[in-house]
Amino acid sequence: EQGFRTLAVDRDIVAIDTLTHESRRRGLSIQARAVDLEKGGPFLNADSFDLIVVVHYLHRPLMPALVSAIRPGGVLVYETFTRAQAARGKPTNPAFLLEPGELPMLVRPLQIAASREGDFDGRSLASVVAVRR
Repeated sequence: EQGFRTLAVDRDIVAIDTLTHESRRRGLSIQARAVDLEKGGPFLNADSFDLIVVVHYLHRPLMPALVSAIRPGGVLVYETFTRAQAARGKPTNPAFLLEPGELPMLVRPLQIAASREGDFDGRSLASVVAVRR
């Protein structure tokens, strides 16, 4: 609605179909793709995004490609669950949970503009806003 060119990605085809339907209903131009980012293959080209937002998702092998995909001056906003979340409920698989202090290391060499880690609204989360200089 702010006029940004937007690409939305999720492996859930139902979520993508819902987003596509809603964006058309609102008259928005959103490109939405069902992609399983854990299967590998080329998807994110270097220096191709001004902004990437990742919420409640962690696949560590994807992190270098995410960082590389940010254009100079671009921003990565990333928030997902920490290991402490397992005591509260899902997710519980350690592969999908950040270790304490891990997220800033995963987004190197981007510069951290803001970060937080702890309990927020009943969830154990870590977040960063990181900039490529």
